[in-house]
Amino acid sequence: LARAAGLISSATLLSRLLGLVREQLFAALLGASRFADAFNIAFRIPNLLRDLFAEGALSQAFVPTFKATLKNDGEEAAYLLANRVAGTLLVVLGAIIAIAAIAATPIVELMAGDFHEIPGKFELTVTLTRVMLPFLPIISVAAVAMGMLTSRDRYATPALAPAMFNVASIAVGALLYIAGVSGAWVAIGWSVGTVLGGLCQLGIQMPALWRLGFRPRLKTDLRLRGPGTRRIAMLMVPAIGGLAAVQVNIFINSMFAASEPGAVSWLAYAFRLLQLPIGVFGVAIATVSTTRFSDHAADGDRPAIGRQLEESLRLTAFLTIPATVGLIVMAEPVIRLLFERGRFSASDTLATAAALRLYVIGLAAYASVKVIAPAYYAIDRARVPVISSMTAVAGNLAISIALHHIYGYRILALGTAMAAILNFSVLIVTFSRMVAPVRIAVFAAHLARVSIAATVMGVIVWLSHGALAGALGTAGLGVRLVITLGPIIAGAVIYAIVCHLLGVAELAPFVRRLRRKR
Repeated sequence: LARAAGLISSATLLSRLLGLVREQLFAALLGASRFADAFNIAFRIPNLLRDLFAEGALSQAFVPTFKATLKNDGEEAAYLLANRVAGTLLVVLGAIIAIAAIAATPIVELMAGDFHEIPGKFELTVTLTRVMLPFLPIISVAAVAMGMLTSRDRYATPALAPAMFNVASIAVGALLYIAGVSGAWVAIGWSVGTVLGGLCQLGIQMPALWRLGFRPRLKTDLRLRGPGTRRIAMLMVPAIGGLAAVQVNIFINSMFAASEPGAVSWLAYAFRLLQLPIGVFGVAIATVSTTRFSDHAADGDRPAIGRQLEESLRLTAFLTIPATVGLIVMAEPVIRLLFERGRFSASDTLATAAALRLYVIGLAAYASVKVIAPAYYAIDRARVPVISSMTAVAGNLAISIALHHIYGYRILALGTAMAAILNFSVLIVTFSRMVAPVRIAVFAAHLARVSIAATVMGVIVWLSHGALAGALGTAGLGVRLVITLGPIIAGAVIYAIVCHLLGVAELAPFVRRLRRKR
């Protein structure tokens, strides 16, 4: 698990670092201005549909079905299934984006009606929404390609695919910067770059699939007559229900944030930083675990699913808990280093850091949900994640509605974190009772050990950053690199040492690999 997840983590890390470069360009060009707010709301609409259909419900339903078809009926039947799924998606999602393009004005009105208060902001948001809608079917087919490759234990290419999205976006952003474009045209150009990035994300995966013998054919199964497509549809229905609850929550959070100038962008920058450890650690482990869950489910071996889940959750906690502590301690220095230039001001740094510190409270739970939810889909128990998700979202909405008028956008970040913790708690307890026993006491002891190590690490990071900032100040890129990266490197070393002293087993594979390289 560690080796396969490590491969995906390395590729995902490259993608996320490129994503940070993309966000730096975006921050320099647009900051937290009305143009940035307009883009973030406009992108949220196709991105919401992507999370709901493509990389959400579809991925969770497609991988176990494709894996089972490949194992039971052979390669030709599996590839036929993939072509039918991709063709059906193109037809269905094409109709959805056509309707969304026509209804873009009322949709934006519902999400961000407060944008009318600033001249031109609402109209720009509608235009950007229509420009980016084609992103949805493109990225949906890319998700099918990603599922096929991971099902064949080809992890590197699908992990690198999002990097191509970022490369395309960076190229467009650099051209806009060099050309001196400003204002609304930057947002429009960035939207075009988003669609081009989706095409690149799909294109990089096609050569790998071709080498595996896959040939794309336009086929549809709108009536769901094929057993594979029928099973995917049956799994997607409850998955969409669960994800819809999450998307409703995001939708309502956007409505609240739109009432505060700059809040949409502050939350977006903070959440993208949160996605770095989730992608590098949580998604990587979940990608490998999903194929393992599918294998064990096809064999009817539920105890093996339980053992795989324990291993995956321990590794997730080992990697995400120190990331949580590190981002809480270093929120301002990291944001200042990455974003504070151009139109992104010092006040934007403080506002984004406040949101980030609250978001990361739920980091470990958020990553763990991505690991445990596919286990339910592998055994056709999709209703459990749906109910759990709806319960968590209801709690989040209650917090936001009750406290937003007092604490503003910050409570939206805290509500998201609390929802992730509640969601994971329900999933792990239910899994242990309904599917396979999970040694929760043993897992809790593991959490205690890594939490102690992360706390010691956090103290060292905080003290070392304070000392360096006091001696060198915070002005200048070189100084910011030293006072930010120095404490982070020291913290990683301290965390490894304390984990070794406490006997944290997950450290061993990394130590062995380091010794082999030496």
